[in-house]
Amino acid sequence: MGVRIWLPFPVLLLAALPPVLLPGAAGFTPSLDSDFTFTLPAGQKECFYQPMPLKASLEIEYQVLDGAGLDIDFHLASPEGKILVFEQRKSDGVHTVETEVGDYMFCFDNTFSTISEKVIFFELILDNMGEQAQEQEDWKKYITGTDMLDMKLEDILESINSIKSRLSKSGHIQTLLRAFEARDRNIQESNFDRVNFWSMVNLMVMVVVSAIQVYMLKSLFEDKRKSRT
Repeated sequence: MGVRIWLPFPVLLLAALPPVLLPGAAGFTPSLDSDFTFTLPAGQKECFYQPMPLKASLEIEYQVLDGAGLDIDFHLASPEGKILVFEQRKSDGVHTVETEVGDYMFCFDNTFSTISEKVIFFELILDNMGEQAQEQEDWKKYITGTDMLDMKLEDILESINSIKSRLSKSGHIQTLLRAFEARDRNIQESNFDRVNFWSMVNLMVMVVVSAIQVYMLKSLFEDKRKSRT
């Protein structure tokens, strides 16, 4: 029986199910934006836990990058165990919830597949984590003589927060584009292998049919009458 290890937010804790937790755990470094790509074997289920404060925003976006059908079962549960989102056989999804205090659990379920493993990418975006006020206090400790400044401290903070938000959005878009590119590349490689396989099958069929046709034509012109002595 594995032991659950809970890390301080906003560290994301990885724990495997089914249905009993497996030994061992891995965590992310603290970050408001985290993305992760992993391989989910056939017939297994993988769950992740994210500690959240009150009235924050948790956004989860996932995509199936590779695997037969490009589909997965997904569900998101609140700290009380209430199922907030439940999806079956989906290739991607985006979900945003306003959080309560506690550990949110979201799982990817591949138990319906008996052969194919899935490569899954997901990204977490955490907003209103209660760090902005602390950052402003840190700024005020290093700013003295604000009466002599033409620009107010609040204006500086507003500009910095705007730049930070735009950079974060740009990074988010680039991450999504890389995920789409990876999925499209996997689809193209799979189609390439299929085209090569069926081309070889057609070539072999054509060779066999040609050999049969030559044999049949040759047999039509053979003189089967026996010569008399």
